[in-house]
Amino acid sequence: MDKELLKQKPFYLNDTEIEWVYKTLNDLTEEEKIGQLFCVNIREGSVEELEQFYKIIPFGGVMYRPLDMESAVTLSNHIKKFKVPMFIAADLERGGQGALTNGTKMANQMQIAAAGNKKAEYARKLAQVCASEGKSVGVNWTFAPDVDIDLNYRNPITNVRTYGADPVDVALLGSTYISNLQQEGIAATAKHFPGDGVDDRDHHLVTNVNTLSTEEWDETYGKVYKACIDSGVMSVMVGHIMQPAYSKLLNPELEDKDILPATLSKELIQGLLRGKLGFNGLVVTDATTMSGFTIPMPRKLSVPATIAAGADVFLFSRNMEEDVAFMKEGYKNGIITPERLDEAVTRILAMKAHLKLYLPSEIEYSVEAVKTTVGKTEYHRWARELADDSITLVKEEPGVLPLSPQKYPRVMYFPIETAGYDGFLNKAETFKQMLIGEGFQVSEFNPSRGMEGFLAPTTDYIGKYDLMVYFACVSTRSNQTTVRIQWEEPLGANCPHYLTSIPTVFISVENPYHLQDVPRVRTYINAYSSHQEVLDEVLEKIMGRSEFKGESPCDPFCGRWDARLQ
Repeated sequence: MDKELLKQKPFYLNDTEIEWVYKTLNDLTEEEKIGQLFCVNIREGSVEELEQFYKIIPFGGVMYRPLDMESAVTLSNHIKKFKVPMFIAADLERGGQGALTNGTKMANQMQIAAAGNKKAEYARKLAQVCASEGKSVGVNWTFAPDVDIDLNYRNPITNVRTYGADPVDVALLGSTYISNLQQEGIAATAKHFPGDGVDDRDHHLVTNVNTLSTEEWDETYGKVYKACIDSGVMSVMVGHIMQPAYSKLLNPELEDKDILPATLSKELIQGLLRGKLGFNGLVVTDATTMSGFTIPMPRKLSVPATIAAGADVFLFSRNMEEDVAFMKEGYKNGIITPERLDEAVTRILAMKAHLKLYLPSEIEYSVEAVKTTVGKTEYHRWARELADDSITLVKEEPGVLPLSPQKYPRVMYFPIETAGYDGFLNKAETFKQMLIGEGFQVSEFNPSRGMEGFLAPTTDYIGKYDLMVYFACVSTRSNQTTVRIQWEEPLGANCPHYLTSIPTVFISVENPYHLQDVPRVRTYINAYSSHQEVLDEVLEKIMGRSEFKGESPCDPFCGRWDARLQ
């Protein structure tokens, strides 16, 4: 790899740092070079888990799934002893909770995009929270921001993880997060190249497809990635996503059956990302445990093939010993050339040099120090202010809002909740108790047990309840085929059967696309996130103590004419 490239964006290395990169590279054995390619997933948070991986091969980086403070501190102090400084990564998409179980959750990204003319300010604040809390336990690399464009409301994994459906917003907010985070010494990652959000399938479960033409891609994802690259993003995560139009443009002889996802595609990594877009930084795969990676070719071939295609870091393993053996065999058999291995390791070391990881560290991480950083009052104030500025009144039936126990004393409450990345946190029950605290008489819906001919009569509801409140917390997460309401039996018992007879308010605190399933609901609210600051502000707004300020960053009507009707 040309040394001059290390002086350029995004590395900007000086002569001393370049000297360290090449000296370290030359001092590594073949096995140690191969080890640098691997970034392992730490879930238990124990030194024993870390050492178990390290005995297989001296890997180059770890990712903390949210760990408790004690485990993160212990591991980060332990990691400093290894020969080559190590990446410590985390998913800091929404706040410090991506690294620490008690970290601050500021917002899902789409919530920031809903904050009108304050959205860039909140993207900067999100980066500040992520950097501060992540650095407190040694995190130096994040797999964020998600710069996918939510073009398909049916996609089960993009959704509120994105900055919405407008490429201009995604480019602005993604690059704002990147530049502000990296100023604090953490490398950012733009993901998932060449762009999720077009297909309606999750690439955790299947190789999905970005079906845009080259011209459409250039005007959307192309502009987003160009903005990220211009902002100096250190790394790009390639996804298990095909982009047939560009693959065939860059390789006209390619047959449809041979089109590969970006993680395995020289056309997309070397031709589009590095060639056309001019990206000079580190390329990391998305998790190679995902079905989108395992389906296209045998793992024995795909493990080395992703490095041969141009990826520099191999993320996670299905079986560490086996994957290491596959990588070594791929190198021995020439799938990975010595030049390609050295290029990948050079970029890995260059990013470590940029982050100053080669310098002796005087930092001794401690739980006491972490406690002074994580969960600051200021961060929770920002989360509350963002909630105030982003919660969106999508539809309103005249005269229904504001609510009060005098106006609607008897409330029938419909909780709809599924587990998300944060687990099942009982948000619906929390909000129910908040309504009771306001003085409402709240009854929770329980479906009748009869079928046709023996269902509960309408008089069980009409005349007995003054208001219907639906509270939906149906969260985006990986490894699911859809993010939609699953109505209860019998016969969709909890569907809004009485919305023409009883005032009905529908509140969604996660997925903004529920109008596809409740199109005729007349008062509908999107809040985009479900942490406590958001619930507090939702209550303030429906009670009339605060105005709605949010602007939809996507199409909440899902392109359906009937969803716009009152």
